[in-house]
Amino acid sequence: MGNWFEALMNFIFPPHCPLCHKYVENRGDWCKVCLSLACQPHRLPITAPMQSVIDSAWALSVYRGGTRDLIRGLKYQDKRSNLPYLKRLLQTAEQSAGVRKLLEESSCAVPVPLHEKRQRERGFNQAELIFGDWLQEHSVPVENMLRRVRPTKPLYPLTARERMANLSGAFRLGQEGMEKGKTILLVDDIMTTGATLYACAKVLQQAGAGKIQALVLASDQV
Repeated sequence: MGNWFEALMNFIFPPHCPLCHKYVENRGDWCKVCLSLACQPHRLPITAPMQSVIDSAWALSVYRGGTRDLIRGLKYQDKRSNLPYLKRLLQTAEQSAGVRKLLEESSCAVPVPLHEKRQRERGFNQAELIFGDWLQEHSVPVENMLRRVRPTKPLYPLTARERMANLSGAFRLGQEGMEKGKTILLVDDIMTTGATLYACAKVLQQAGAGKIQALVLASDQV
């Protein structure tokens, strides 16, 4: 029934590449050229103060190289139809040795949390929605051990220093606590300056985490 319905949907609404809109075989597929341009796993530079709490950080794509509209459509327009494209990108990125090593080393993954009011408005946490199923497929359990205890200003107009101040004290460990010594993979949709990842990692480190690594879907940092 599922295959029949999918075939019917593909006939009525032919699947296409999310960037160039060229027709593709299956929903969620990219054309080869666009996927190779969008999927560029790379290690991110870690500078002070991030290097004091985060061992390494990786991005799976360049934000302005193809994934920006997919992420923004999901977050701000509830376009969950973008998720199959993002899932295909994750499946392609996992062929990178660096990404595979992150997955193999991680005891669990922790999504960067939204404030509860923002999550009610949006209906989901985009970091968990993007990475959740993929991480489970790689036997990396997702644990929501962080809480955002106060709302914060939008980060995009702020300087790096203002972002740090804005996020100071915004995150706390959840009531369930954390097993000490765990190797944690902190996941989020994008990284700009790293202020959000730093604020979350600092809380995890203070709670007794072992190695903390970060993985984001996209970043313009190279």
